[in-house]
Amino acid sequence: MQLDKRAQTLLKALVERYIADGQPVGSRELSRISGLDLSPATIRNVMADLEEMGFVASPHTSAGRIPTPRGYRVFVDTLLTVQSIDESAVETKLQTTMQTGSSQKIISNAAQILSSLSEFAGIVMTPRRESVFQQIDFLRLSEKRILLVIVTPSGDVQNRLLLTDVDYSPSQLVQAANYINQNYGGLSFDAVRVRLQGELQQLRDDMTRLMQAAVEAGSDAMNDSSDDVVISGERNLLSVSELSSNMVSLRKLFELFEQKTSLMQLLDISNRANGVQIFIGGESNLVPVDQMSIVTSPYTVNGKVVGTLGVIGPTRMAYERVIPIVDITAKLLSNALSHSPG
Repeated sequence: MQLDKRAQTLLKALVERYIADGQPVGSRELSRISGLDLSPATIRNVMADLEEMGFVASPHTSAGRIPTPRGYRVFVDTLLTVQSIDESAVETKLQTTMQTGSSQKIISNAAQILSSLSEFAGIVMTPRRESVFQQIDFLRLSEKRILLVIVTPSGDVQNRLLLTDVDYSPSQLVQAANYINQNYGGLSFDAVRVRLQGELQQLRDDMTRLMQAAVEAGSDAMNDSSDDVVISGERNLLSVSELSSNMVSLRKLFELFEQKTSLMQLLDISNRANGVQIFIGGESNLVPVDQMSIVTSPYTVNGKVVGTLGVIGPTRMAYERVIPIVDITAKLLSNALSHSPG
């Protein structure tokens, strides 16, 4: 639905004032701050039209109006003027923090920086683990207990404990590992699972069971999502009255951080997008709290999108300031990880 220039100007002024002080905005105040030569009566008529179209709402206790999720959407998509921030100062802080350490440390620092600069919660979805393996090894720990060691092409190592029905000898474990490495090294565990079904008839049944157990455990190791999301600054959101004023919102907020399922779905969507995306509570089932917004951007390693980062805050956040923070952090994290030894 198209808004005329006058309605756009008034909606922009209302959203900016509401973001600034959190109070419903009345017609007289809009007349003063909008820069339009309009009477309060004319502004009231425009506001009534905006309310009828679903862009603003009237709280029961006030004569003023506040933005709705639909109003915020129009604001961030068409009316927002992104603030020019001191990029050099931000870059210096980010580069200093991100230059040293492992990839995991760099990612953790990025989440902390997002939280610090925005004063809300910073979030980073870690790069997906490679689904293929370069080689595996079996290490006999004790009777019927074997350690599966998985090495990816990039050198990442994952370990999983296998509990077996058979007590395999060290030579049997070497034989099984050699067979898998020589025939399947460089493939994904899912691909190996399919091929194993038709290619292991010539091996003894107990060796087949061992290899199938290794493939299942390896697949689980590669798909483990327990540390897929790094969050920093959750406590900052407790001081935001819109998010902590009632127990229902507070419960949903903590469920979001504890379970992370909704966050992963949302970040996966962001992973497939270009540039900064804004998700506004109340318009998307992916954002579980109506008064919450999430600003995200994908980041890359050597030019390939591998994850997403962002800021979680109230719908009443200063988008013009948060957007460039997210954008710059994504670019610098991409650069840091592309030059990180791992």
